[in-house]
Amino acid sequence: MADISYVAIGIIILLIAVLEAVKIFSDLEMYRNKRHKKIEIGSSMTIGGREVQEDQFGTAVTAAGTMAVLADGAGKSFGGRIASRITVDTCLDIFEDYNAFHNPQYYFKKAFHCANKEILKVLQDETYGSASAGCVLIREGFLYYAVAGNVRICVYREGSLVPVSVGHTVAVLAEEKFREGKISRQDALSLLENQRLYNYLGKDGFRDIELFDAPIRLKQGDIVLLMSDGIYELLGFKEIEDILAGTGSCQEKAFAIIELVNQNPTEGKDNASIVLLGLGKGAGAA
Repeated sequence: MADISYVAIGIIILLIAVLEAVKIFSDLEMYRNKRHKKIEIGSSMTIGGREVQEDQFGTAVTAAGTMAVLADGAGKSFGGRIASRITVDTCLDIFEDYNAFHNPQYYFKKAFHCANKEILKVLQDETYGSASAGCVLIREGFLYYAVAGNVRICVYREGSLVPVSVGHTVAVLAEEKFREGKISRQDALSLLENQRLYNYLGKDGFRDIELFDAPIRLKQGDIVLLMSDGIYELLGFKEIEDILAGTGSCQEKAFAIIELVNQNPTEGKDNASIVLLGLGKGAGAA
């Protein structure tokens, strides 16, 4: 009888331990899901003064984290729109098929290079269509990003909008070559206003993408922005900061920024698109 009692007590202790482990795991999953739900998404775009909307964007939310991609197309007729749509669809498809957070750098490289090959396959020649692209991953308060071309990624924090990506314009390349001692200061200065792209998706001989050096730790209240050049070349950072500092959801703020673009009297305005990802209290989340 004593042996049976010891066995029964052992079984009870084991069951209690299992139940506690299940509860801890459940609480951890609820905590992670709660963190992910705090990421609020807003997006908007305008065709500007162009005949074709060549910007495209997409977002995806999974139990592992959140992804957003914005592509700014360029090319003949609908070539730019096709290139940007291919870019967005490729990033979304690979994100859904692959655990991007296991190795973000591998995900970005695979998505961007696959998009480049698909654009060349569909459009045959880069003169018919290409795209700049920015893509971000957010997981448990960390930001990972990649850029090809001139889509800009920024973080709004405590009243200030801070660029985290550089881009692939001739001006950026000139600054980089000057720091490396490969061109003179005079040559670098003469190129600093040149915003022509030297790298983009849909290019034969596509180069490596701009990748994060280390994941950026985000804070509650931060807003991550992806912007096409139709926004940041038309609006000043102060104008954007004033809208982000106001009340309202990320969606309302995205609408307000695009409305500011529409109200600008500049003729021949470019397509303009923006995606906002807000973290928790202070970013308009409920």
